[in-house]
Amino acid sequence: MTPAVTATNDRLWQKIRDEAQRAVASDPVFGKSLAETILVHESLAATLADLIGRRLGGNLAEQARFAAFARNAFHASPELIEAAGCDLLAIVRSDPAISGPLAPLLHFKGYVALQAWRVSNWLWRHDQRDAALLFQNEASNVLQVSIHPAASIGASVYLDHATGIVIGADVVIGDEVTILQNVSIGRNDELPPRSPRIGRHVFIGAGATILGDIRIGDFARIGADTVVTSDVPGGCTAVGNPARLTNCPEPASAA
Repeated sequence: MTPAVTATNDRLWQKIRDEAQRAVASDPVFGKSLAETILVHESLAATLADLIGRRLGGNLAEQARFAAFARNAFHASPELIEAAGCDLLAIVRSDPAISGPLAPLLHFKGYVALQAWRVSNWLWRHDQRDAALLFQNEASNVLQVSIHPAASIGASVYLDHATGIVIGADVVIGDEVTILQNVSIGRNDELPPRSPRIGRHVFIGAGATILGDIRIGDFARIGADTVVTSDVPGGCTAVGNPARLTNCPEPASAA
């Protein structure tokens, strides 16, 4: 990580600890849990590894195994923690119901599912594919978010409500994308199979389906329950089944 990114993550971690300490002071019962999950750790990486283990593992041995995989990945590739910090800050910016990073870190399963995917993707790229698929399977079973380890996802991504999300192999998702619940993104039945490529700052509404060798341009919006099987130009909104385009910038509308 660059010095600037390291400083940003250090400030984020300090803010999380400060929130946790205030919560401990105001609620000793809840504070015991916070002390065990936040305040015993020295960094965001250590906390995330522990949280991933707790959420995916069904018993203490499994929790330790998942946490160890995560720790190894975070140690080998600090950019995973850089992305995790960006994801957390994106939630704070986007969700008016929260005021700080502690709540989404502890309670938003979409956030944990995304960080578990980042570990699985690292495992996949380092030829530990059985372990990578184990992460995907447990995240699907426990968190109801199934992201194939071979997908590619940028930073500052927000899985909002995070139930019933399926993202297939080789899907590409850019930075600062928001995905709501019950969204499916993957290949269609055509040969050779190809997966969607989704640009930056895209919003994907609840129940949307995006399939095939298509491109969703930057700043596009996909409406709830929309079925998209062809390109959506940047800045356009797609609605309906089959999708139709609306609210496009003028050059895209003319095209």
